[in-house]
Amino acid sequence: MADVIRAAGALLWRDGPLGEAEFAVVHRPRYDDWSFPKGKVDRGEHVLAAAVREIEEETGIVPRLGRRLPTSTYPVRDRTKQVDYWAARPLAGGAFTPNDEVDELAWLPAAEAEERLSYGHDVDLLREFLNGPLHTTPFVILRHASAGEKLHWREADELRPLDAAGRAEAVQLAGLLHVFGPSRLVSSATARCAETVLPYARRLREPVVTDTAFTVGDTGPDRAVGTLLGLVADGVPAVVCTHGEIVSTLVTGLCKALGQKVPDDPGLGKAEFWVAHVSDGSMAALERHRPRTTDPKSATT
Repeated sequence: MADVIRAAGALLWRDGPLGEAEFAVVHRPRYDDWSFPKGKVDRGEHVLAAAVREIEEETGIVPRLGRRLPTSTYPVRDRTKQVDYWAARPLAGGAFTPNDEVDELAWLPAAEAEERLSYGHDVDLLREFLNGPLHTTPFVILRHASAGEKLHWREADELRPLDAAGRAEAVQLAGLLHVFGPSRLVSSATARCAETVLPYARRLREPVVTDTAFTVGDTGPDRAVGTLLGLVADGVPAVVCTHGEIVSTLVTGLCKALGQKVPDDPGLGKAEFWVAHVSDGSMAALERHRPRTTDPKSATT
């Protein structure tokens, strides 16, 4: 993929004064065009981190990412540019500061944004977003990070901790989870699962609640899926950290309950996670991520 330019951005929107959604479009003086905020993924940067960074750099706003939107692919001279997009809402930020890359920021209703945008792929992106729900709630299913070899652990398995690689993955996961903002932290009642979400819990200053419904050896499919669906019904953004043996059951049960096609491979590697974006009892999008990669695996509808 050496001939592909990787980029990330977002369709950033807010509620306007009359309750109508307004969309952020930016003007780039170098090209004299209007587009949605986006930019290149730096070497070694995760695509989620790149999307957040570029939005903040171009608009002054720290975003909270929502559902995954279609990837835009188009030619740039003799290369191909691939831009991964998300819906996003303002989380924090100050006043916009014009700079050499972006000298204007406009918040426009959909019809005006469509007229202002310079490129058809941006118009298509806006229309795709408007075909789905504006507001979604994220629910994350996370497999615990690296915890060494089970055969080499002599004590009770529930006490097996993360190894050095797993602790590093947990630190990176804290930043990736923060992009979506789950505020309820639920874990299997094992050390390796609780330790996986601990850096994120410290960042939020929220407790990690353990539940044996997500603990391998202590639960069954009906109980695990039923407990997950109960969390979804509560409507509070949540992350559930569990085991590889349980992940496929949870993802399959959640997709079937919320009207989403089950992924061909619902399982996860260690420290990987699914994000289900839910709205009014339906799943609007499903995407998959792992640490230390700029290439998201996703299934989006």
